[in-house]
Amino acid sequence: MPTRACDDRGVPPEFLHCDATLIVAVKPAGLLSVPGRGDDKQDCLATRVQAVHPDALVVHRLDMATSGLLVFARGSDAQRRLGDAFARREVDKRYTAIVAGHLAQAEGEIDLPLIADWPNRPRQHVDPVHGKPSLTRFRVWGHDAASNTTRVELEPVTGRSHQLRVHLCAIGHPIVGDLLYAPPAVQALAPRLMLHARSIALPHPDDGRRVAFEHPTPF
Repeated sequence: MPTRACDDRGVPPEFLHCDATLIVAVKPAGLLSVPGRGDDKQDCLATRVQAVHPDALVVHRLDMATSGLLVFARGSDAQRRLGDAFARREVDKRYTAIVAGHLAQAEGEIDLPLIADWPNRPRQHVDPVHGKPSLTRFRVWGHDAASNTTRVELEPVTGRSHQLRVHLCAIGHPIVGDLLYAPPAVQALAPRLMLHARSIALPHPDDGRRVAFEHPTPF
C-alpha cells in the first residue's frame, strides 16, 4: 500500500489524557496504530503507548496515513466496556480534512455502502449491492481559491475501513495527499494525507460519564 512513513522512531507518544482505565494518545501521520506483518512494521502507536503503560489495550484504530486521537483501555474490563460503546455507536468522532475542489454544499451526508476491493486490497470501494451500510456527515468550514481546496469537518456515523477517504473520493472531492485514492495531481498537493482525527467523545469506562477530548489540527 502506498504511504508516507513516519520517521520519528523512538519518540515517546503524546498523551492527551491518562487515568486508571482510559488513555487518549495522539498518533502522528505515517505511524501504524498497531503492529503490522514483518519486522519493519512493529513500530506503532500501540507499542509506544505500552512501553509507558504496559496494561494499555487497543480499542480502535486509525489509518496509518491519518493523524489524531486514539483511545486505549487499561485492562480487559475497560477494553470490553469501551468496545461495547463503539459497537453501540455511543462514541462521537470528528475529523478535519482538506479535500480537492470547491465543495459547494455547506453540509450534508454521504450514504454509500462500502466493501473491500479484494483484487486491489487494502482498497475499499462503493458497492450498492454487496456493500455494508456506511454513512458520513460533513460540514464545510471554508474554501481556498488559490489551491482549489475545501476544508471540511467529517463525522463518520459508521466506522468502515477507509470510509472517509472513499466517501469523499466518491463524491468527486478526494482528500488531499491521499496516495491510495486520489489522482496524482491531488496526491502532490500535500506531503501527507490531510485528515486528522480532531475530537472524540465517549462514555468513560469507569462510570459511563461523558468525556470529550480535542487535539488541534496540524494543517
